[in-house]
Amino acid sequence: MADGLRFSRRLRRTPFTASAERAGVSEFSVVNHMLLPKSYGRSVEEDYWHLREHVQIWDVACQRQVQVQGPDAAWLVQWMTPRDISRAKAGDCLYVPITDETGGMVNDPVLLKLAEDRFWLSAADSDLLLFAKGLALGRGLEVAIDEPDVSPLAIQGPKAEPLLADLFGPHIRDIGFFKFDWIDFSGTRQLIARSGYSMQGGFEIYLDGGQLGGDLWDAVWHAGQAFEIAPGCPNLIDRIEGGLLSYGSEITRENTPLEFGLEKFCNLDVDVDCLGREALQRAANAGIPRQVRGILFDGDPCPTCAEPWPVRVGALQVGQITSAIWSPRLKRNVGLSLIARSFWDAGQSVAVHCIDGTTRNGEVSDLPFA
Repeated sequence: MADGLRFSRRLRRTPFTASAERAGVSEFSVVNHMLLPKSYGRSVEEDYWHLREHVQIWDVACQRQVQVQGPDAAWLVQWMTPRDISRAKAGDCLYVPITDETGGMVNDPVLLKLAEDRFWLSAADSDLLLFAKGLALGRGLEVAIDEPDVSPLAIQGPKAEPLLADLFGPHIRDIGFFKFDWIDFSGTRQLIARSGYSMQGGFEIYLDGGQLGGDLWDAVWHAGQAFEIAPGCPNLIDRIEGGLLSYGSEITRENTPLEFGLEKFCNLDVDVDCLGREALQRAANAGIPRQVRGILFDGDPCPTCAEPWPVRVGALQVGQITSAIWSPRLKRNVGLSLIARSFWDAGQSVAVHCIDGTTRNGEVSDLPFA
């Protein structure tokens, strides 16, 4: 690979890797110790427009499931997140910040409630399995925690619904946003959720049984020919324009959910017993010193943001951009940055100091970008 990525058993293949290779994958990244396709030889901009207009199939099996099951499962999940999950029903998907004792974010998975005593946490890029196991052992809980053989395949874009309704039946259209239902595939019962890491809508099939990976990819691919399907991956332009955050890029354990505008997922004024609650309450009472905002900035298409770029007002650094790219729709560069309170209002003029040595004029924007 051009970036020097060398494959080994440490970098786990997914049930869809062989299919992605046949489809022409040209670059991979690594998330949760698994391969994540990052390019199929097209530009990010070409993929962006195709995603907005048609439908794509994504191997996102790197979103590993942490299964929490047993009499104390609901208690443990609630202990891990400041979001109140007491009203969640089987069939619900919930975005849940996971925090440690300092209120710092350990992960930001999607929670799927399968039963009163069984949950999946669809993990971002950190070792959530080990964190959950440590808490369960430390508290002596009656709960089993493991990583089941479950691998998400995402079908994203405006044509995802008609494609999947043709393939699996019209009940697909009745699945609400961040809800899941079941489909029959090759004699097995599979979970399908209306969710995904894009702003264009779509579904994720949580394939239970990796041996069926090639068959599921092929079934979606063949049904998708009538809808101009293409292989794809999470798109950086779409992600930044939509204000979708990335654990490890924007979010780290040094940050609280409050800094990312996730107050609505932190039920600190109700009786939610969670790890880090007191720290989050203190942070909320003291006032949030910085919060994530968009940055629109000028100049030619910016380089890859592999290291943070300072954002300054005069000589004062007020933030740093952690993800950035040229937006062909907005005709400007767009970025994400934590910005100090005194400077986070939309329209605030800033200077972005890029890795290429240029200084670009810009301004703060609300998220998502208009």
